[in-house]
Amino acid sequence: MNHFELFKIPITLTPNMGQLKPKFYELSRKFHPDFFTNETEGEQSEALEVSSQINKAFKVFQNKDETIKYVLQLKGLLEEEEKYNLQPDFLMEMMDLNEQMMEATMQGDEEATGKLKTTVAEAEAEIYEPVKEIIEEYEEGKTTTEELLRVKEYYYKKKYLNRILATMQR
Repeated sequence: MNHFELFKIPITLTPNMGQLKPKFYELSRKFHPDFFTNETEGEQSEALEVSSQINKAFKVFQNKDETIKYVLQLKGLLEEEEKYNLQPDFLMEMMDLNEQMMEATMQGDEEATGKLKTTVAEAEAEIYEPVKEIIEEYEEGKTTTEELLRVKEYYYKKKYLNRILATMQR
């Protein structure tokens, strides 16, 4: 059973947290292992497994990037530890940005670091724009594989930007 089936919601790239939170609490109460202490070992084990999946699913749904990753994996379009080849011009731009970020961080130049954070935010908005409609209006059976492959490219570009931001946090 996938995360969407567990929560009884349609597959989406943008789950509605307002609807998911009450469902999470409902499922958590229903399958909490403490309520199965008088049941058989098999039922206790199953409750623990379902409870674990509920927590894992909710954690995925709370993170946009993880939700995108999960749906792409569900569709067989993304594999764990996949080596995805991004366009060389994008990679060069990211390497340059990363070098600038490391230099500003090492020098303690907060003004340059702030400007670079803005640059990263602008880059993120730029890569999101072409897939915004696909992500926000994803509909099972209507969104094409080609569109999902564009979302996959966005996902990998966003991972690059996240790594650069993580470098700044150190």
